[in-house]
Amino acid sequence: MDEIQGWVLGRLPEEWHEGEPEVTADREEIVVVVPLSAPPASGDEPVKRSAEAGRIERFREDTRTQRMRIADDAERRFGRKVAWGAVCGETRTVFTNLSIPVMTRLRQPERRVLDTLVEAGVARSRSDALAWAVRLVGQHEAEWIEQLRDALSAVREARSAGPAA
Repeated sequence: MDEIQGWVLGRLPEEWHEGEPEVTADREEIVVVVPLSAPPASGDEPVKRSAEAGRIERFREDTRTQRMRIADDAERRFGRKVAWGAVCGETRTVFTNLSIPVMTRLRQPERRVLDTLVEAGVARSRSDALAWAVRLVGQHEAEWIEQLRDALSAVREARSAGPAA
């Protein structure tokens, strides 16, 4: 991950961002979220949010060609698709990131939970219901999930420092 983040930081023009971009990656995708300076907007919250959304849209349009060139280079180098996003003030937008199908086997009690969410209109399909449940766990257990990620990083480091097989 450090290699990907370093490479992305080296490739991004400094004038694009205010602060360090957030770079996350999994096996299929790299997501780069660029922090933008907040526009000078006076007034109430809806006016500020609208100004922030406008700043993000301008960034998306003005940098499209160069972002796609960087993404193509990253895909060749790291073998993963690249999604882009921006954060401005309180507004965060990720542009066209991947939606990857994930196979799972569920017994009837779990399927019934998903079907209840669909029948209640919480989700359009079992797939949407499962994605909703995963997002909910991620939101409410974010600290625990981060502890797991840190522990996995420590395991990876210990394995790479150990003897060769």
